[in-house]
Amino acid sequence: MGFRYKVEVAGKSLPVLTNQDKGRYGVIVFENLDKYLNMDNWNRQLLDKYCRDYSVGIIGFVSPSEETLVGAQLRGFPLYVHTNLRLRDASLNPGSPVLRMTRAGDTAWGPLPGNDWAIFQHNHSGYEPLEWAQKNVMDYPTDGVAQPPLATVLQDHGQVDGIQRILFGSGLKFWLHRLLFLDSLSYLSHGQLSLNLERRILIDIDDIFVGEKGTRLKPDDVHALIATQNRIGEMVPGFRFNLGFSGKYFHHGTHEENLGDDMLLRNVAQFNWFSHMWNHQQPHLYDNVTQLMNDMMLNKDFAKEHGIPTDSGYSVSPHHSGVYPAHELLYTAWKKVWNIKVTSTEEYPHLRPARLRRGFIHRNIMVLPRQTCGLFTHTICIDSYPGGRDKLDESIRGGELFQTIVYNPINIFMTHMSNYGNDRLALYTFESVIKFLRCWTNLKLTSVPPLQLGELYFKLHPEERDPIWGNPADDPRHAKIWAGNKRRTTLPKLLGLGPQKTGSTAFYTFLSMHPAVASNLPNSDTFEEIQFFNGNNYYRGLDWYLNFFPLQPNDTDDKFMFEKSATYFDGELVPRRAHALLPKAQLVTILISPAKRAYSWYQHIKAHGDPIANNYSFYQVITASETEPKALRDLRNRCLNPGKYAQHLERWLACYPQQQLYIIDGEQLKSNPVAVMNDLQRFLKLPPYDYSRHLRFDNKKGFYCQVVSDNRNKCLGKSKGRQYPPMDDRSAKMLQKYYRIHNQALVKLLKKLGSRPIPQWLKEDLSVTS
Repeated sequence: MGFRYKVEVAGKSLPVLTNQDKGRYGVIVFENLDKYLNMDNWNRQLLDKYCRDYSVGIIGFVSPSEETLVGAQLRGFPLYVHTNLRLRDASLNPGSPVLRMTRAGDTAWGPLPGNDWAIFQHNHSGYEPLEWAQKNVMDYPTDGVAQPPLATVLQDHGQVDGIQRILFGSGLKFWLHRLLFLDSLSYLSHGQLSLNLERRILIDIDDIFVGEKGTRLKPDDVHALIATQNRIGEMVPGFRFNLGFSGKYFHHGTHEENLGDDMLLRNVAQFNWFSHMWNHQQPHLYDNVTQLMNDMMLNKDFAKEHGIPTDSGYSVSPHHSGVYPAHELLYTAWKKVWNIKVTSTEEYPHLRPARLRRGFIHRNIMVLPRQTCGLFTHTICIDSYPGGRDKLDESIRGGELFQTIVYNPINIFMTHMSNYGNDRLALYTFESVIKFLRCWTNLKLTSVPPLQLGELYFKLHPEERDPIWGNPADDPRHAKIWAGNKRRTTLPKLLGLGPQKTGSTAFYTFLSMHPAVASNLPNSDTFEEIQFFNGNNYYRGLDWYLNFFPLQPNDTDDKFMFEKSATYFDGELVPRRAHALLPKAQLVTILISPAKRAYSWYQHIKAHGDPIANNYSFYQVITASETEPKALRDLRNRCLNPGKYAQHLERWLACYPQQQLYIIDGEQLKSNPVAVMNDLQRFLKLPPYDYSRHLRFDNKKGFYCQVVSDNRNKCLGKSKGRQYPPMDDRSAKMLQKYYRIHNQALVKLLKKLGSRPIPQWLKEDLSVTS
């Protein structure tokens, strides 16, 4: 639903309720009302005062209990409850001010779920029923005498103590309570926690012209399709079924089914259309973009021949293949042949749970989340529907399908041609659920073309524009629609995070020497660093990244693969992106004095001819104000921000467990790399490699290098280990003060992690007084 919330376990203390004299919470919800009623006096007084001071309401649910209460008074209230009842026939109070999304238009006939309902009784004008039900006559015979309605949801107007509450006599198993809960949130938060009442609905019919004989549409089915569309259109302005066609299978049915194909084409203008794939082939099976485009052109030529529109800008891939996991050839071909701007899939980030499906934009194609409705290619007759008609009706009448539309402002439903023939289950399902929505809700249902849906979706959810690439091998459904040649790659088991100018290139070189270790292929732009998870390379997609990790003919899956990109450490989006793809990867970061790192970065880019560094002193850079030119401020930030080590490490630790993080003292890596690398290979559980025989101090270079022979070393390039003039005292004092709080936070974090000693440089940085 998109509401921000915090879950707290009821205990001895309350969470912080205010922030700078503002209330942090708009509504307080108790899953168990007893936790509120039996709260100790001090906390109860604090919570009630908060609710009165900030006009915050409380929602409480009577929790099931083995003890049956009869007329028991709720502690502190002129209110009485009966529990453990079986009820039926729920109805709503049409005059209640709480109702917003929910419409009191009918009675929910039949037994209510569960045998542990509570009802409320009162004789105080400050209470008003929101929902009533009747005793189940099977359990409580009435001899035909009409029974008074029983209050199952009650509004407390706050007349007793100044706090408004809504109390539920049962949980959210009952579908109507889910609607009332949403309305309660809206009412008690004074509209702050409210869902928009507009809902857009698009119903795709995939596999037009596809299907075995006996499962396809006949002329009568097409007439029924048009008639139902017209009836739905009266309830949902702008509604048209959206037909996805595969032209190769036109006229592949029985004689009567072929007449149905003809009937569809005679009524092309009645529907919206999109290309599904000429031969219904899964795009991820293509490894040649030309062949893929040729097959798409066959479908386009078929469309032109039969007057089917080709300008919708929308397409759906068979089985959602190639959309996610993204097959770059599909995105390329879609753009070139069909000028596709929007598609949909049920697979991002995963099929289940459906509530977590999201959208993203890749290569300027909007990918929208697609919903299922309980109908699949094989569910064509009610007798064979899993659970029968009762199960389907349950989904329609307050169940999964009904709730999908309630919770999602934009709904794209996947159906198939076979669902509209035979027993025409799709026609029954959607017409029924729309009628049920109109009966029980005040939702405004409309329909617009896919392109408009896409634009609206990302206006509502701008935070979803960037994709998050996961590992297709981790989801069996994704693995099935992932090209086989891509499985012949191996993803890294270790990420070298940096930051820059801490010795990350030396680390990369030393680790690459290990015979059990392999690194990525070089990047033509950034040398040994791929720099995938930060910056624009991420938008090139997973295929681009995988190309750096091909399995060589002599390699095995046991090879320990790693990559190092020193820009990863302080990238705000990097930890989440990395964890989505590499959740089990080990992380290695190298830390030196942040002041020394900042100065080294300044000198590094100055040596590379950076005009800002060559025109401003180091002190001018690190003290630049917000009124200075952007280029100067950017350089200041690149000098200073990576050195806020604790802040960046906390971001990584929010995604990864601390057991996967290894911190190297950069000064130790420089002065004693053999010991550092020995410790690291033990942490990584690598076969022992004797670094003492392969690393040697080079007097000319002034640092350790790889041993090539008795009298020759292989050292890093000229740009590594460069000697700079000493930092001026004024800059040193400024940085000492600037980084003090960050260094203190780092000490605290390292002690919390407990795995590494406090580096000597950190002790020295904190011991110097300004």
